[in-house]
Amino acid sequence: MKLLKSIVRPNKVDEVKDALAKLNIAGMTVTEVRGHGKQKGHTAVYRGKEYNVNLLPKMELEVVVEDNIADDAIKAIIQAARTGEIGDGRVFVLPVLQSYRIRTGELAV
Repeated sequence: MKLLKSIVRPNKVDEVKDALAKLNIAGMTVTEVRGHGKQKGHTAVYRGKEYNVNLLPKMELEVVVEDNIADDAIKAIIQAARTGEIGDGRVFVLPVLQSYRIRTGELAV
């Protein structure tokens, strides 16, 4: 199994969710996060004063998938989240060794 951690623009979450649903991937965790990559934030004006916004709002989506559909899921996330502009985000792929169901304590497959 693989854990796919995706950092995407907030307005792209529904598109990514829909793309994963087409692959019959339903379970996911979505978290509001803040950060920056190469763009290093931007300059904004508030009440006539200019200031730097270093940490931009992003959304983190976490989904665990079987190894055999991981590549398809990664492609779906990238296609759904891409705008072509700096700040589109990243997909991180981590191995999942085991998963346990909390309610029963059993090893989940």
